[in-house]
Amino acid sequence: MPRLSTATLDLATPALERLRYDREKAGIGVVHFGPGAFHRAHQAFYMDEALALGGDWAICAAALRSTDVRDALTPQDNLYILAELERTTRYRTIGAIKQTLAGAGDRPALLNRLADPATRIVTMTVTEKGYCLKGDGTLDFDHPDIVRDVAAPQNPVSLIGHLVEGLRRRFAAGTLPFTPIACDNLVDNGVKLGRAVAALAARQDAALARWIEQEVAFPCTMVDSITPATDDALRQRVAAETGLEDAWPIQRERFTQWVIEDKFCNERPDFAAIGVTLTQDVGAFDRAKLRILNGPHSTLAYLGSLIGHETVADAMGDAVLAGFLRRLIMEDILPTVKGAAGFDLNRYAEDILARFGNPGIRHLLSQIAWDGSAKLPFRLFGTVTDRLAAGAPVDRLALPVAAWMHFIRRKAQDGTKLTDPLADALLTAAGHLSSDATRDVALFLAFEQVFPPALRDNDVFRAALIRAYQLLGQGSKEQVHHALQTI
Repeated sequence: MPRLSTATLDLATPALERLRYDREKAGIGVVHFGPGAFHRAHQAFYMDEALALGGDWAICAAALRSTDVRDALTPQDNLYILAELERTTRYRTIGAIKQTLAGAGDRPALLNRLADPATRIVTMTVTEKGYCLKGDGTLDFDHPDIVRDVAAPQNPVSLIGHLVEGLRRRFAAGTLPFTPIACDNLVDNGVKLGRAVAALAARQDAALARWIEQEVAFPCTMVDSITPATDDALRQRVAAETGLEDAWPIQRERFTQWVIEDKFCNERPDFAAIGVTLTQDVGAFDRAKLRILNGPHSTLAYLGSLIGHETVADAMGDAVLAGFLRRLIMEDILPTVKGAAGFDLNRYAEDILARFGNPGIRHLLSQIAWDGSAKLPFRLFGTVTDRLAAGAPVDRLALPVAAWMHFIRRKAQDGTKLTDPLADALLTAAGHLSSDATRDVALFLAFEQVFPPALRDNDVFRAALIRAYQLLGQGSKEQVHHALQTI
């Protein structure tokens, strides 16, 4: 079977959508750090849409360490296939990435791209740890990569170091700065990125730091689209349907969302025309996603896992669990969320419920359940706090938290791996659990890294947790269903 490339694209079956623009004429105007699956399913998709409208918005994709993406895409002329998963799957060629750079050997070429006036936007999906921040959101000057960049700023190794060096070269040349756009799930991601870049710049040149603070825009963003990992089954399906072999195809749900603060310091594509939401209040979208999507996602993960469901779609096929989730969203979560102007929260909630039930997406509950001690405080506890402040019941909200406790208990009993930053401490505590719900809940509430004092010391929340924990019993399907119908 022929390998996907510019030369073989015409050999594809009609199932594969071709490019809608002349790729040879498209210039590179974007540098992206972290070209993993989400970027190629999301930002690169949007830039592909932008290229179809005209303009030089092709991407130079940069991986600071791994060469995997470069090695997979370079023989394919950086083309790849995006599978959009619904009841029927749509296959689309993405050509937005025209160059891939990776590792220290490509650093000079990457820095030249950042300094090039043609580069007007720099995006990034490097996960939270890629920003080298401390717990308070400021740059960690003790991080080994930042230590190296302070010592040798013109030969950077960190993301922040590359941004500073690229901006320094533009500052020295009198070139307009590019707009750095963080696309990772950090609250106020643009604000944190801007502070980190300015802080590192200040270590080498106060004038550069002032220029960055005054002239460079760091818009906040929110991104959303469920993107399961690429596996051999996807590769085989893509080859069978399109007639072309792709070393690294990408799959995601058809729904995708990109919200960007309307704040730029250089040219940009016609974002509104390609489906990007420009707003002055990204925070409203962030909060909506966190509470209406992420909170229920974790709810499905822990309750569904106890019952024995494997995927989100499986869990949504459980009428009792799906009914509970709808009540949780509509009656407990939505009253705590204030949407941005023109943002229909009820419609958004209905869309999320429909997305969860998408049979084309195989999103593992076990994966969503990872790192619960770090996720629950952001996904559920804000909602709990607001409901308590309003004098409203929190019984339904306590159930997924209690299910997380039983999830930990079961991991300890089975001796299976727990993926969590507090794994060792949680499993040790779980070894002391008993059939006494009051005592068991107290063991978990003692984790100050997870439960803030306002919840840990709240009698209403504690009582709701104890009741929920008791109702779940040993986590059998019958006990979980009874709990879901009782609360």
